[in-house]
Amino acid sequence: MSHVSAVGEEEMQEHFDNFFEDVFVELEDKYGEIEEMNVCDNLGDHLVGNVYVKFRREEDAEKAVADLNNRWFAGRPVYAELSPVTDFREACCRQYEMGECTRSGFCNFMHLKPISRELRRELYGRRRKRMSRSRSRSKSRDRGRRSRSRERRRRSRSRERKDRRSRSREKDKDRKDREERAGRF
Repeated sequence: MSHVSAVGEEEMQEHFDNFFEDVFVELEDKYGEIEEMNVCDNLGDHLVGNVYVKFRREEDAEKAVADLNNRWFAGRPVYAELSPVTDFREACCRQYEMGECTRSGFCNFMHLKPISRELRRELYGRRRKRMSRSRSRSKSRDRGRRSRSRERRRRSRSRERKDRRSRSREKDKDRKDREERAGRF
């Protein structure tokens, strides 16, 4: 019997991955580069079915909101609005991420539905492929200006890597603290 549920889960994940890919690709192709896209897995009325998209440029987000408010999905109107949230991690349920949320799908923090690793690599890797293609086609004039901007991007990526490592260390420390506290009771 467990084999049947595993197949069901695989099919559900495949269906979700297809949905995610369709939405991601359409939005990125029409409006601009997406930094992050999240889909809520909550059951509460105010979060069920919510999709949050963070575009690299604010103008792209504004255009997407204007256009998407005239769209329908699965027979229902799409309601799009700009969000003041700039860091989705702050809105996510940490207990859910650890598999420990007791409020289930009715939690007021976002329970994010994950996509497969392969799809994540494919979608977020598109950006790198496009960037390398556009660089190889560019003319060699303005080399100095391009090298300065490339250097700024390199420094920015280096800072981002340091920030990610720092956040990862903090998460590890928090997890160890929780495990130690759980062991004391």
